[in-house]
Amino acid sequence: MTGLTDDQIEGLRADTPGCGPDHVHFNHAGASLPSRQTLAAITDHLRLEARLGPMEAGALAAEGVAKARAAAATLLNAAPGEIAFATGGSVAWGMAVASLPPLRAGDRVLVGRQEWGGNLTTLHDKAARAGATVEVIPSLEDGRVDADALAGLIDDRVRLVSLTWGAANSGLVNDAAAVGRVTRAAGVPYVIDAAQVVGQIPVDVAALGCDMLKAPGRKHLRGPRGTALLYVRHDFLDKVAPAWLDVQSAPWNSPWGADHSPVSPRDDARRLESAEASVALLLGLGAALNLALDLGVAAIRARIHHLAQELRARLDAIPGVTIRDIGDPETRSGLVSFTVDGLTGSAVRTRLADQGLTLGANGVPYTPLDMTARGLTEIARASVSYLTREGELDRLANAVAGLTP
Repeated sequence: MTGLTDDQIEGLRADTPGCGPDHVHFNHAGASLPSRQTLAAITDHLRLEARLGPMEAGALAAEGVAKARAAAATLLNAAPGEIAFATGGSVAWGMAVASLPPLRAGDRVLVGRQEWGGNLTTLHDKAARAGATVEVIPSLEDGRVDADALAGLIDDRVRLVSLTWGAANSGLVNDAAAVGRVTRAAGVPYVIDAAQVVGQIPVDVAALGCDMLKAPGRKHLRGPRGTALLYVRHDFLDKVAPAWLDVQSAPWNSPWGADHSPVSPRDDARRLESAEASVALLLGLGAALNLALDLGVAAIRARIHHLAQELRARLDAIPGVTIRDIGDPETRSGLVSFTVDGLTGSAVRTRLADQGLTLGANGVPYTPLDMTARGLTEIARASVSYLTREGELDRLANAVAGLTP
């Protein structure tokens, strides 16, 4: 049922400094807890930098970074040349969208109702400057994006479809592959924000049909903050023009190339990658990626889904508590959103933190379209990991029950 044995979970918890009796982490959707192996990969390299110098240590770690890139590719069913690293999820998404052809007057951008607030702000800003529009794809009754309706919206003015795959304010997981079938048939660029998916749900970029996909390392991958993955489909590279270049993304040609230009961007996803990055953090990300691959994301998914469903049932049984999750119950993520009568999501988070329970809270700015559509101003969100024990679900439910009128 869970995909991972109890002995495995206890071993994983023992290797996670953040797992302890006095503190229970239910904010894995915000940032999860790193393993000792991830911490060691980071600190060992920092010590090497202190001893040899950062540039010299970085040269010695080149193979380790290459292995991290290969692990990321394996996780997504991509090629290593289709993976770029970035310093955060928003940076990766911003690099991807900034590399697309500029919008023009009359152009249209289509987004799902769960689009992340930062993405939405960026798209509206770009559209306003160009005289273009940002439009919302209709939703099914359960809140997921309606791929059939999307097909009816597409015309020759649509320049981009952007989809946040897993909602940040509920357990909803959109049918990203159905959207991909529509965009691929229409030849429209398709970018996926997979921040709440990668690391807890299997990802196959070939099956998704997306052109670019990003995910931060700090969430369900349990990697360090300040890292992110960006997938760029190789056949899409000719449509990608980086907003800026450096000595890694476009090494200077000397003598000039056949086109008599000194500028020749790389022919892989690293044309969107900066030469300036924390090697220590990338090695830590590599350790986190290897752990996910060793455990198997299908097994991780089975355990997280079971725990999240159990938590929903416990919270739903408490008078004064309302589960705010939408979408297909069988495809929901490990993020459980809820409200407590008479309390804001932030107040719930604060009061539970006083009891050693760490949760998240989400307001309108983070998922403005969906929150507004459902008349919500703020929700509390408890996100589980495969590290979570069933007894911790009871502890959280009892604490929430103590908050109700």
